[in-house]
This record gives sequence, C-alpha cells and structure tokens, in this order.
Amino acid sequence: MDAQALQALDDFHAQQTYVRRLSEHTIDSYRHDLRLLVTFCQAQQIEQWSAVTVVHIRAHISSRHRQGMGSKSLQRELSAIRSFYKYLLKKNSVTINPAQQVKAPKQGRKLPNTLDVDQVTGLLEAGTDSILEIRDLAIFELCYSSGLRLSELTQLNINDIDLRDHSLIVRHGKGDKSRVLPVGTKAVNALQQWLQHRTVATTDELAVFTSKQGKRLTQRSVQLRLEQWCKKKGLTKHVHPHMLRHSFASHLLESSQDLRAVQELLGHSNIGTTQIYTHLDFQHLASVYDQAHPRAKKKTNE
Repeated sequence: MDAQALQALDDFHAQQTYVRRLSEHTIDSYRHDLRLLVTFCQAQQIEQWSAVTVVHIRAHISSRHRQGMGSKSLQRELSAIRSFYKYLLKKNSVTINPAQQVKAPKQGRKLPNTLDVDQVTGLLEAGTDSILEIRDLAIFELCYSSGLRLSELTQLNINDIDLRDHSLIVRHGKGDKSRVLPVGTKAVNALQQWLQHRTVATTDELAVFTSKQGKRLTQRSVQLRLEQWCKKKGLTKHVHPHMLRHSFASHLLESSQDLRAVQELLGHSNIGTTQIYTHLDFQHLASVYDQAHPRAKKKTNE
C-alpha cells in the first residue's frame, strides 16, 4: 500500500491511543488485526483504502478461516476493520465501510463436559472426614440435585431453602430471573448435616455456605474445594462446579426426555440453549429408537 494509506493507519492508531484512550491491550489487538489486512491488500496489489471492497474483506476473512482462525478471533478482526473504516469515513477518505455487512463464520457449538452416573455416585459417596468436607458434600450434592449455577449456589441464603418441602428458590438467576427448584433427598440430608455445623461471623450473615471465618463462601473457594475433593477421592478427571450442572441436565433429560422441563429447571430463557444436551443423549435416543420403532428392529433370523 502507498505511503498515504499507511499514514492513515498510523493516524488511526494515534487517535485510538490519545483521543479515545483505549487500553494498551486493545490498541495492540487493533494493530495486529489491521497489519494482517495490510498484508492481504499488498498481496492483492491494492494501494488505497478506498479501493477495498466487500468482496476483498470477505476473501480476507475466508482466508483467515482456512488458516484455522476461530469465529471469535475473526469477529474481533472484523470489529477492528469496521472501526478503522468508521474513522476513514469521518475523515472523508472513503465513501463506504466494506466490512460493515461481512460476518464471521459461525462458531461450532462446543458440547459441555459431563460426568456419567457412576462417576457422580463415586464423587458424592466418597465419605467425609471433616466439617469442611461435610459442607463441601452439601455443596456438590445441591449443585447436582438442582442444577444450580455457581453464582446461584454462593448467593443462596438460609431463607431461600425449605428442607421440609424439599425445595429452594433462586432469587437472582441469569437475567435476574427467579425460579423455584426441587431438592433431592440426598441433597436435603447433606444440607441437614452441614447446617448443624454452620458458623457465621455476624448475626446478619444469611449465606447457606460459609467459610471457616463464618463469611459467605466465594465462587473461587468452591472451585478450589472441588478440585481438592476430586484429588483426595482419586477422581482423575478434571471436574469444575458447572460440570455438575451439565451432568444434572444430561442425566435428567436422558431419563425424562422432557426438554421443556429441563429448560425450566436450568433457568434457560431460550430452549435452543437447552437443546445442546440432546446431542449428548444421542446414543440413548438411538437405543430407544432401535428398540421401539417397528421398522428399526433388526431381524434375528435371515
């Protein structure tokens, strides 16, 4: 590209740094992404920014995708290009923003990691050796029993749980939505054990799960305690709290085949989010199909 085009790029970076005062990390990302566009333009023998078209931007992004770049990275690159062209438009250096209508390829949805029923059973029936482990077991049982998000678990207060009714209320779920959830017998028993030992730093501490100091347990503390629990109990697979929620959803869907019910229990506003668990359950569905469909059964005698 000619000197004038490269100078416009330097001016843009200066504007982002000294006028908009973007973070150093963001500036570095813009420099990297726009340098890639310069390389593409030079290979196409494009001298001016005004000569870049929508076709060129699509070709550039497609090339990056073929090189193995993921959807999020490509979205970031397109964002940098759009910002640069918005700057050029204000300077009357170009008449269109060629990246405005270009979209990055969709990211393939990653299937969540889950534990099978035997692994969950081994995790939750390994026994406790201390008051902290009694608390930890109640945490893990409740995560798996009710499919709680980690933030929902740590926000639970004493008055949110009704052990006699085997239920709890999530007052501030995702999107600040509330929902009532059932609590299984195993989780109720574990909670009853923990509440006998629960200590609080002050009388106004309402958290169900507290630390040794009697303060509300943090999300990070729960993550670390689960890691320690798995190591001590001999579970080699890396387990995080959200995996218990994924396992809850997968196992419940496998048994009930009721997608709407699982959606409500998980607190998903969109059933499309819940449908990802149907992919995990394909082998079970295929087995049901083979056994139940009159045209699927294989003949035993040829």
